[in-house]
Amino acid sequence: MARVGVLFGGVSPEHDISILTGLQALRGLAATSHEAAAIYWAKTGEFFQVDASLEAKDFSLGVPSGARRISFNLDSGFAAAGGGRFSKARELEIDVIVVCLHGGAGEDGSVQALLDLAGIAYTGPGSKGAAVGMDKLAFGGLLLAHGVPTLPRKLLSGAVGHPGFEGPYIVKPRYGGSSIGIDIVEDFDTALARLRSNVHLRQGAVIEPFRPELFDLQVALKSFPEVELSAIEKPVRTGSGSEILTYVDKYVAGEGMVAAPRELPAVIPEALADSVKKYARIVADILPLRGVARIDFLSNGQDELYVSEVNTIPGSLSKYLFISPEIAFGKLLGDLVDEAQKNKTYMPVTAGADGSALASAGSIAAKLA
Repeated sequence: MARVGVLFGGVSPEHDISILTGLQALRGLAATSHEAAAIYWAKTGEFFQVDASLEAKDFSLGVPSGARRISFNLDSGFAAAGGGRFSKARELEIDVIVVCLHGGAGEDGSVQALLDLAGIAYTGPGSKGAAVGMDKLAFGGLLLAHGVPTLPRKLLSGAVGHPGFEGPYIVKPRYGGSSIGIDIVEDFDTALARLRSNVHLRQGAVIEPFRPELFDLQVALKSFPEVELSAIEKPVRTGSGSEILTYVDKYVAGEGMVAAPRELPAVIPEALADSVKKYARIVADILPLRGVARIDFLSNGQDELYVSEVNTIPGSLSKYLFISPEIAFGKLLGDLVDEAQKNKTYMPVTAGADGSALASAGSIAAKLA
């Protein structure tokens, strides 16, 4: 039995969806032998321990009633404030953090790096895999370097200039989720104008050719105790114009990705399904992926298939996709916790730092002369 802290919320546009995923994980852990504590990361940047039985509506106005502020530091991890003025903070006894954060610092490797330095085991990707998975430009380059089919993707910047392919274009935040902040434009000048008007593009943007005839395919992958793929789904676009899979398509039902409209399993040719599975496994190796991830594709249903993006911490942890064979959510979460404890994400190496360079260095003053 492990003492598990479920971390959700975060300073990200996907804050609300992270709450849904976190609350689902808390319910799922109730069916296991693990003890679970709920750790809410508020939009203000503060951490709170909250009641694990809360509902989504309890967070609609911000920090829920009864929340207890906690802190995080590299020495003791998460700790609750002491009861009196001079009392010390009390460390929360946690063996594993189940990371249910989407977007921003929760999915770009920042939180993962902090947990690594604090020596706390956690689920999902390590800091390096998370960082590359969140950076659409770096991820696209990684795919091309390994022969994985993907649409052309370039940095959107006036200094870089025209991407070298014609419009219409789809403009995406370089660091962000798969649906927030995306624009479809007809020409390059309009794409550049979006850099000034779209708040989600402030940290950078990428530009790709927009192919409205292509549709979405998605498959999830779990890495422990062995690599296993889910059924392939074809999400249904119902948003404005149905040009892309929108935030509304995914989340307005109020249950995260669980209630989004879809064709599951997707009715596609066997050869196409085989290609989806092959490239999903390649992506898992080259990133690398850990825990549960979702790989998103675009296809014409026949001879065109492109890897689009990877969600290293997908909404609802993609529990709804593991139907063939069916994996109970408690089992899925249990495997995540076991992997976190057995397969460490950070193994520092100091080999070579034997002091010889210091012993022969002479005086620092001489090196500055």
